Amino acid sequence: MNETLRKRKSGAGRGRIFVIGNVNVDLVMGPVAPWPSPGTESMVARTELRVGGAAGNAGFTLLAMATPCRLVCNIGDDVFGRWLARAFGPASRLWPKARTPTTTSVGITHPNGERTFLTSKGHLESLSLADVEGQMPKRARAGDIALLLGGFLSPSLLASYERLLERLTRSGFGIALDPSWPPGGWTKRMRHRVAGWLGACDHVLLNEAESCGLADRSGLDEAARWIQGRAKPGATVVVKRGPRGARAWQEDQTADAPAPRVRVIDTIGAGDVFDAAYLRARLQGAGLGEALVEGVETASAVISTDPRRYRMQRRRRGRGT
Repeated sequence: MNETLRKRKSGAGRGRIFVIGNVNVDLVMGPVAPWPSPGTESMVARTELRVGGAAGNAGFTLLAMATPCRLVCNIGDDVFGRWLARAFGPASRLWPKARTPTTTSVGITHPNGERTFLTSKGHLESLSLADVEGQMPKRARAGDIALLLGGFLSPSLLASYERLLERLTRSGFGIALDPSWPPGGWTKRMRHRVAGWLGACDHVLLNEAESCGLADRSGLDEAARWIQGRAKPGATVVVKRGPRGARAWQEDQTADAPAPRVRVIDTIGAGDVFDAAYLRARLQGAGLGEALVEGVETASAVISTDPRRYRMQRRRRGRGT
């Protein structure tokens, strides 16, 4: 048995994943084309009300895969907040309740695979550094990773992001960052600020457009090397490429994972699912290429379910399910 498989079977080096970010309600509807004119009504073929938010998607994935994890977030003090808490069961025990309605995002799907989001501000606006610290241990155990998602949607926490990264690092956490697309775009000021976060990161998880936007580069490889040069020494830069799979860089190593052909229902949350499955694999001792495959195959399986499911049996290369 090779060393990687031996470690994965024994659980050597396994830590926990602390998912920090946004959990909210998603109402997914569509497909819609063309965009309706004001004052009209349109009928759609599909609608689904489900747990959403980047952290919610990643957290559901980890719980479904029986991965040691903690979801660090807040909820609104209303019927939707209570619904989210019930959906996560004991995992919601420490979540603070904001005195605001729960954030709700309406995702409109389109026949070409694109999506349009309409999101209320709600409880995400009040998620703070104190809320996060109240749910985190003082010290990390060996292998523990903090996965930061959806920070741009929580302005109070965003204002303290540098302090959050500093405290996580000081507490011994590995850090994985998926910043997503900033609402105001990749301005010079925003690129400079996010570049400052990279030095704390062991894993930087972006899609192709985000990578090029952050680095202000048109080529993917050039953008990834720019990001890698600003991340922690030895860090991994992962770029999610949708139907083309994923590519990653770690020191002088590059790895690619193609996406399997599946019947896509909707791609909302695919990147968050990838993040969770990829980090789970790395914690279990998987190499870079194997972890990319894990992330791509898990995300592909999830986005082909209707209604959305996170617990399923999949074929794994060289292993059982």
